[in-house]
Amino acid sequence: MFQYFLYKFGLFIIHLVPRRWAYWFADFMANQHFYHSHKDREAVIRNLVQITGRQDEVRAMARRVFLNFGRYLVDFFLMYKTVDRVFVRERVTINGMEHLDTALARGRGGIILTAHIGNWEMGAAVLSQLRHRVTAIALPHKNPKVNILFNRQREAHGVTVVPTSVAVRRCMGTLRKGGLVALLGDRDFGSFGMPMDFLGRKTLIPQGAAFFASRMGAPIIPCFLTPDGHGHYSMDILAPVYPSESAGSGEEALLSLMQAYVKVIEAKIKEDPTQWLMFREFGIEFENLYPNPRA
Repeated sequence: MFQYFLYKFGLFIIHLVPRRWAYWFADFMANQHFYHSHKDREAVIRNLVQITGRQDEVRAMARRVFLNFGRYLVDFFLMYKTVDRVFVRERVTINGMEHLDTALARGRGGIILTAHIGNWEMGAAVLSQLRHRVTAIALPHKNPKVNILFNRQREAHGVTVVPTSVAVRRCMGTLRKGGLVALLGDRDFGSFGMPMDFLGRKTLIPQGAAFFASRMGAPIIPCFLTPDGHGHYSMDILAPVYPSESAGSGEEALLSLMQAYVKVIEAKIKEDPTQWLMFREFGIEFENLYPNPRA
């Protein structure tokens, strides 16, 4: 319940002041989070050490992760009244739209694959402003009120939010109609992911994108939206990953698709690790499930 009231308080402040003041408030709260949450801080530092292979300067990089997350929240909570066609035209540089157009021309819909990079929520809103209806799979928050609060922000832009419990049926229906299904591919929050090498560590990776692609023949379209720190954003739509017509939907087919898009996510994270807003140490879930993987 405390988390809900914290978000509500932040939402109240953000809507009360100019955006630059909202960013200042977010920076202040992010610094408090960084200095007072030992668990989150150490998880981010360990992630950065693993990604960069460095021990120096990772604390400063970790603090930047917290600051970026604070600004992500400001953008997320303000996007329902700021992200419109004018915003997209003037503030968002879109790279690779031809990849999306080519993928959708096949008539099997498309799977927008993203990660906890930059502002994935705003990415769905931008696609909506480009007249692409998006069905987003979202892991429900433990607190129902927080869940409602977040979903209202998403749905304000016509993004259809589907909880994981009914995702298969709803998303297959969307793909049959030629629509877009959006999901995250960098972290499995349960225990149903596939163990894969990810950023040099064995990690459970969610299978959703590969599952829908192999079952429905839909292309996987990597898409990331990142801020430049000066009020502008870049949306990078990368070359689609197409399922093989002959590979079927078995484990080997899933693994092949996952290996292809995991490389894309890894490369994007390495471009700027401070934009990967991950506050849990990755790979831990695999170690918990398989404490002696070499045995």
